[in-house]
Amino acid sequence: MTYLETAAKFYSDVAETPQIGLCCVQSSPLQLPGLKIPEQMQEMNYGCGTTVHAAELVGNPVVLYVGVGGGLEALQFAYFSRHNGSVIAVDPVPAMREAAARNLQIAAHENEWFDASFVEIIEGDAFALPVPDASVDVVAQNCLFNIFEPADLAKALKETYRVLKPGGRLLMSDPIATRPIPQHLKEDERLRALCLSGALTYAEYVQHLVDVGFGQVEVRARRPYRLLDKHNYKLDADLLLESLDTVSFKVDIPSDGACIFTGKTAIYAGSEELFDDGAGHVLQRGVPAAVCDKTAGKLGGLMPDKVLITDSTWHYNGGGCC
Repeated sequence: MTYLETAAKFYSDVAETPQIGLCCVQSSPLQLPGLKIPEQMQEMNYGCGTTVHAAELVGNPVVLYVGVGGGLEALQFAYFSRHNGSVIAVDPVPAMREAAARNLQIAAHENEWFDASFVEIIEGDAFALPVPDASVDVVAQNCLFNIFEPADLAKALKETYRVLKPGGRLLMSDPIATRPIPQHLKEDERLRALCLSGALTYAEYVQHLVDVGFGQVEVRARRPYRLLDKHNYKLDADLLLESLDTVSFKVDIPSDGACIFTGKTAIYAGSEELFDDGAGHVLQRGVPAAVCDKTAGKLGGLMPDKVLITDSTWHYNGGGCC
């Protein structure tokens, strides 16, 4: 049995017998006016963060959701695009597709605005998404891609890039590791299915996104997820996993490299009212300006005595220098 077959078997089992709190961090589902989330959906919330960011969902976008789970985030996406087939939910596990369909029928009874036809649940997997090139506005996945081994992750990300329209967004939430996962844990297929041993480091994770062509990556949140303690996991020291929420844009990579936003700002402290670096960044004296990490490094190195670069907040919600 391959690691992907192990994961499929595991999620088939939890579709039939939900395991509350299996993957999720301690947070309540996104609350939206007029949205009621069925209890069954909450019990099957196997995400590690959220991929539903309202600012990315204006204009009734078509959303492709990879790995439907219990249907919770598919329902939340449908809240923003209330028409037939606005959300396409893809999952290779029959039991999970069936459970999500049942849950969405319950949601239709509990939410007057929602019709189950808003979400189309279809068979498919992340390596061959069953939609045409450049056909969707948003692709989302929550705590799925971290299960994939690096070569398979690259395939899945290339597929998301293929199906997105130019300017489209990839919304992801995955665990990351604060240091490389030891090999003996990487090879444990059950731990990988549990989203505990497939996590990449932050740098590796972001590099995978850039390698397939995403020109801008924005970190929406970064928070503690799980602790792999040294006694139970046979480690030299405890290993903290974090959950990372990101939005990646299908835009060209600039000639000087991708723009990665982690919440840094640049503040000009010189004698002039404005500072222009000649590369498209104009800073008003004393006023923080959001900048990507690349620009932060350039400005900080150019005038370290006159430009203050603040630390990453790991919470960036749009706008900026690029």
